[in-house]
Amino acid sequence: MRTSHPHDDAPDTDEEFRRLAVQPEGPEREALRRGIVEAWLPMADRLAGRFRNRGESMEDLRQVAALGLVKAVDRYDPERGSAFVSFAVPTITGEVKRHFRDHLWVLHVPRRVQDLRGRVRTACQDLAQTRGGARPGVEEIAKQAAMTEEEARAGLAALNSFTALSLDAGLSGAADGDHHTLRDALGEPDPALDVVIDREAVRPRIRRLPERERRILYMRFFDDMTQSRIAEDLGISQMHVSRLITRCCTQLREEIMREAA
Repeated sequence: MRTSHPHDDAPDTDEEFRRLAVQPEGPEREALRRGIVEAWLPMADRLAGRFRNRGESMEDLRQVAALGLVKAVDRYDPERGSAFVSFAVPTITGEVKRHFRDHLWVLHVPRRVQDLRGRVRTACQDLAQTRGGARPGVEEIAKQAAMTEEEARAGLAALNSFTALSLDAGLSGAADGDHHTLRDALGEPDPALDVVIDREAVRPRIRRLPERERRILYMRFFDDMTQSRIAEDLGISQMHVSRLITRCCTQLREEIMREAA
């Protein structure tokens, strides 16, 4: 007698499973097992179709669903009394969901947030049917999915964590003929930031130097004047300017290192 179930495309393989349970290992058992798997493949393909348009090809989804079906066939025990379909469906869908969780998320997202993403996605789809395609707000999503607004925001954020744009992706809105990519829009470290801390550390110590030494350092490192030009401007020798610069820089360096130590 065939066991009733809600899946119209589920084949009647109760007798085959009973035979499989007592069949010894060998070619006959393998052929019987293969026949059961082939009989249930159409339903596995249909279950895989529930996950289409989520960033994975249908062929890969079918293969993952088929793997889940094989696991279900191997683990099913007809002696427990439950119909195979009630065991196969959650096993197949669970295998597909694990595939998405383990292989397709480009960012690590906690399991709880992944679950929120699924609930938010379903709520958005349901609301879109009643809103003419308009995107619902956070409050509407939270109410539809029976969650808090904070959870709805986390789920919405996770929707953007499933896939990522390549740095070589073209920027939208670029004029015809332009080939700017996302990489072109990224900033780069400012070399001036490397000396900010040094400048702030040396600033109060420069103020304590004699006026002539302060002027020489300013002319050399801020006005970018040569030592010869500084010497001419101050009426001293270039050698004297060099000695003063060396002495001041050594003094400032030693004070900073001593304070740091």
